[in-house]
Amino acid sequence: MVDHLANTEINSQRIAAVENCFGASGQPLALPGRVLLGEGILTKECRKKPKPRIFFLFNDILVYGSIVINKRKYNSQHIIPLEDVTLETLPDTLQMKNRWMIKTSKKSFVVSAASLTERKEWISHLEECIRHLLTKTGRQPSTEHAAPWIPDKATDICMRCTQTKFSTLTRRHHCRKCGFVVCADCSRQRFLMPRLSPKPLRVCNLCHRQLLAEKKKEAEADLRQTEPICSAIQGYEPSSGDDSDKSDDDKADRWPADTEFYTSQVSWSSFHS
Repeated sequence: MVDHLANTEINSQRIAAVENCFGASGQPLALPGRVLLGEGILTKECRKKPKPRIFFLFNDILVYGSIVINKRKYNSQHIIPLEDVTLETLPDTLQMKNRWMIKTSKKSFVVSAASLTERKEWISHLEECIRHLLTKTGRQPSTEHAAPWIPDKATDICMRCTQTKFSTLTRRHHCRKCGFVVCADCSRQRFLMPRLSPKPLRVCNLCHRQLLAEKKKEAEADLRQTEPICSAIQGYEPSSGDDSDKSDDDKADRWPADTEFYTSQVSWSSFHS
């Protein structure tokens, strides 16, 4: 189907229509060989509460955004290269059914479909596109993924110290390494994770200690590799220089205390043909 639609007028018109819906705030989507395969509305589990999002599946990217006027105007465009995507089906919760996780190196999040059949079709088409891309490029599936953020409403207390109770004045924060909901005292540290951002990101105290230990271990391994080279160069001396959101009041059902988040123990609107 991809080969049949590539570089056809109908495919160009469909992609142009998507670009037009995102307007000037969106990036150009038309590329030689790129095909729009399908589209639909899925519910994305966001930090505050689940929200509907429009998704467009191309043969090489997944695009999604916020709905302003369905079929007419979208914003907050996000583009995800399919080569970086791994999928994981998830069990139902009381709040959400037909769930699965879209995992990438920069961001991971949970979506749900209106029916089990719709979820199967989404996953089937995504996996087919991913398989085709990896075969074409010779790349291996990605093994490093960003942690999904646990929803704010999942807990009333800090998930690290288990002492601080959240309120209107005591806001929730998220560790960028583990995705836990934590208080300010448990997440004062920042750590540079280039895979996620060029700037140091908020991490909880436990993850900060683990990241520091990993960094120290890597530095020691690099030093062991460098020592034989340095010892062979007379007069070599290594350098010692140093390298120069408000909480909202959205009301939502409380999550059960024993809910397991994002474990694997447990409507597509159209296919273009």
